[in-house]
Amino acid sequence: MTEVKVAVLGASGWMGKTHIMAYQSFPHFFGPESGNARVVALVEANPAAAKDLAFRAPGAKIIENWQEAVNDPDIDLIDICLPDNMHYDVAKAALLAGKHVYCEKPLADTAVQARELADIARQKGLITRVGHSFPRNPIHDRAKEIIEAGEIGEIKLFKACQHIDIYGDPLAPYMWRADGGLAPTGIIGDTGSHVFSFMEFLVGKVSSLIADSYITVPKRPKVDGLGYGDAPPPVTDDTEWGEVTNPDGTNILCTFANGAKGLIDFSRVATGRKFMQTYEIYGTKGSLAYTFDEVNRLRFYSNEDAAGRRGFREIDVGPEHPTYGAFLPLPNFALGYNESKIIEVAEVIKSITTSTPMWPTFETGHHICQIVDACLTSSGKRVWVDL
Repeated sequence: MTEVKVAVLGASGWMGKTHIMAYQSFPHFFGPESGNARVVALVEANPAAAKDLAFRAPGAKIIENWQEAVNDPDIDLIDICLPDNMHYDVAKAALLAGKHVYCEKPLADTAVQARELADIARQKGLITRVGHSFPRNPIHDRAKEIIEAGEIGEIKLFKACQHIDIYGDPLAPYMWRADGGLAPTGIIGDTGSHVFSFMEFLVGKVSSLIADSYITVPKRPKVDGLGYGDAPPPVTDDTEWGEVTNPDGTNILCTFANGAKGLIDFSRVATGRKFMQTYEIYGTKGSLAYTFDEVNRLRFYSNEDAAGRRGFREIDVGPEHPTYGAFLPLPNFALGYNESKIIEVAEVIKSITTSTPMWPTFETGHHICQIVDACLTSSGKRVWVDL
């Protein structure tokens, strides 16, 4: 298979639009060697929201029912950009129909569901991918190389955070992400899963944890038609209020299977933090530090430097890394979020055309769902939980 025919489900949302762009863009950077993709179907349940889809993917069928896409024999890959509570049902139906599946995070509402999906995919020999694109920024490949080469020694401590402030304002409007029915895991599956993907990619599996999750504002104004990040209108006597039924933030202590310790926090209520993502990895011989504000830069400290010369050095990923070089000929020009999605989509298509799974598969998604489950259980029972 050299051309992969794709259906994007939830096509008019932020992620749907980003994925459509990535399918159209990746051949310009990575060439045709690993295959090509053609978006042949766009699924959007809201007819009003689907008005501009014909412009975004000329020639693609525009349909309202995701089952129609799953059952279409001409479609090879089901790309799921739907609300969290739909991921499991749609992914399962697609796998059972013999489709490869690329699913935005979180993979499922529970680890049991994720385990089932991974097992079906393995039994049917299908390619799967979870949308954890942040670690596909090539600077994190460089971090992994340094770790695997033993340059920071045995990892002892991992610290990370990810914060946004979409709910920093108590009057920020209610949205589906605050509805435990539509997004059962709240900020843990939404934002925490990004941090968990770094943990899995760079340090390894988590063996136990204790978590404290919280809701800062229990009710928020409901405003029809207001989108992600839009400014709320004034509250009036007629304002309808929605109850927040999933976590706004979580603090975690954890232990990794290799004995390292972890200290992690994330939230959607960190006023002023439009997007804050950092990690620090401390080993017996050195350490690494990263912040998204310097998206293609890593800081590296080594005990092997001469006394009096030790300090964090800056490493900018550049064209010597083939993934970075596919975009830019010079370092420090910054690959951003959309580029990470282009990289991710290119890897999805390469996986399918070469029958070679690439990280993160549904097996990875299962472990991340285990961490999410453990956070919810731990916070609810106020206890340490073994994974």
